[in-house]
Amino acid sequence: MLTLLDEHLWFPDPMLALDEPNGLLAMGGDLSPERLLLAYRMGIFPWFDQSQPLLWWSPDPRAVLEPASLHVSRSLAKLARQGRYRLTINTAFEQVIGQCRQLRERREGTWITPGIEKAYCRLHHQGQAHSIEVWQQDRLVAGLYGLGLGRLFCGESMFHRVDNGSKLAMLGLCRHFARHGGRLIDCQLPNPHLLSLGVTTWPRARFLRKLKELQQQPLALSCWQPGELTL
Repeated sequence: MLTLLDEHLWFPDPMLALDEPNGLLAMGGDLSPERLLLAYRMGIFPWFDQSQPLLWWSPDPRAVLEPASLHVSRSLAKLARQGRYRLTINTAFEQVIGQCRQLRERREGTWITPGIEKAYCRLHHQGQAHSIEVWQQDRLVAGLYGLGLGRLFCGESMFHRVDNGSKLAMLGLCRHFARHGGRLIDCQLPNPHLLSLGVTTWPRARFLRKLKELQQQPLALSCWQPGELTL
């Protein structure tokens, strides 16, 4: 049964999510930083478009990526070695989420509503949400963003304006995150692009157990410091 949320800060057990549509758990509530952080700590995320009410999900299975398992094709490895693009971390969060929204609006519509964009920017300013940026000289050409929970990173969205740009951003995230003690990237729902990168699926119960463990393990403080990112 779908749970209707009110102003109280809570969520039902994610194991109670519906089978169809897969993972739908609750409706309503708000996008306050406190509610969003509670949701992610429980393995729940918001996903809806502007024609829908606020919907919360915890699908089964869950798409995940262990950083060392990222599939790096020969072309991607060559691109990384060439040094044609510059990578940074947490230097242009608002631009990254704005680009993610704009590109999806033009193609198929987007779940990154103005409310979502504003909410994640607040989380970024609080040090909870992070971005990887790919630059061609001074032009932002690709990037991704998500939330950090200890040694787990909850990926939200990515964009690219050059070939293999989002893959380069993912490579930068995986290597940087692993160097600082990161263990797992939550990719939420599988799709062909993610599966081609080495993303796999776990039963929801396994993911929730790992989430509980990893979010309690501290990550090196230097991980999310703004600046240049080396591959």
